[in-house]
Amino acid sequence: MQLLTAHLNRFLCLLGICLSAQAKVSLPNIFGDHMVLQREQANPVWGKASPSEKVSVSIGGQFHTTTTAIDGSWRVTLEPLEVGGPYELEIRGNNTLTFSDILVGEVWVCSGQSNMGWAVRASADAELQIASANYPEIRLLSVPQIASQEPRDNFNGSWNICKPQTVADFSAVGYSFGRRLHNTLEVPIGLIDNAWGGSAVEAWISRDALEDADQYNELLASWDEKAAAMTDQIFATEVAAYKKWVADGEPGAKRRAPRDSRRSNHRPANLFNGVLHPIIGYGIRGAIWYQGEANAARAYQYRSLFPLMINTWRQHWQQGDFPFYWVQLADFKQEAPEPRDSAWAE
Repeated sequence: MQLLTAHLNRFLCLLGICLSAQAKVSLPNIFGDHMVLQREQANPVWGKASPSEKVSVSIGGQFHTTTTAIDGSWRVTLEPLEVGGPYELEIRGNNTLTFSDILVGEVWVCSGQSNMGWAVRASADAELQIASANYPEIRLLSVPQIASQEPRDNFNGSWNICKPQTVADFSAVGYSFGRRLHNTLEVPIGLIDNAWGGSAVEAWISRDALEDADQYNELLASWDEKAAAMTDQIFATEVAAYKKWVADGEPGAKRRAPRDSRRSNHRPANLFNGVLHPIIGYGIRGAIWYQGEANAARAYQYRSLFPLMINTWRQHWQQGDFPFYWVQLADFKQEAPEPRDSAWAE
């Protein structure tokens, strides 16, 4: 009897291990409660589960099934949905996930450097702007700033309903753009903010695209050399020396805080992989872009880098030539009494 009990316990233990080894069906955080799906087009939905697991997805009377690949990945495409909502999205595998309060309307990516990243709380009439930001059909999503040389598939974040408590730290340009769209089109609006202050355009382009273009080999080699020369130990030593200089408080020229070249927002492909790749493929209408100061000293090169970035985004998104609007940099710096070369443009 004791032997039988021992075998039974061992069997139950092994069964528990097998069951726990099954991966739960999951989706990246671009999907979730309060999200907005792009109207008038098919919208991909994807995630992970156990290999060869059957996954079903339902929303608004639609029902889609698929079987995961050997690596557990799966993907279905939703048919176009009627504008409005709210809808409920259910995903079933070995477990069930349900996302609620989903709307269908216009989805826009808001990207660039600090011009786009400038928060509502720092804008003119910020107190009034924040207090009046009650737009239940505008939804906001912010992507955390993580630089990477490897493509990332997810991020920490979630969709939020636009209200005073959620709008303050969102992109002011993005919010103003979305509010105008909402009031004009009278449809739900989804805004994805992945802007990064001080970033250079080459950081927003994939490594493959830069390599294929040939003319940026020197740029890539320079950054590879900088990154190879940096280690955690070297960076920690530089930070410690800087903190000591600050603590000593000796008068002198201002020193720049140390920067880790491996994680720089100027390093080619770092932001494409870190803050863009996790949202690529999500159904959008288009993108708005406000950037350029970080490349002002290389304006001629920007003529080729910027179109390359736009084309790279479109190729990876696989949504055709979606609209891509950008803001020209404003006139800046003191007027000169006589004509001279500009330090702001080539």
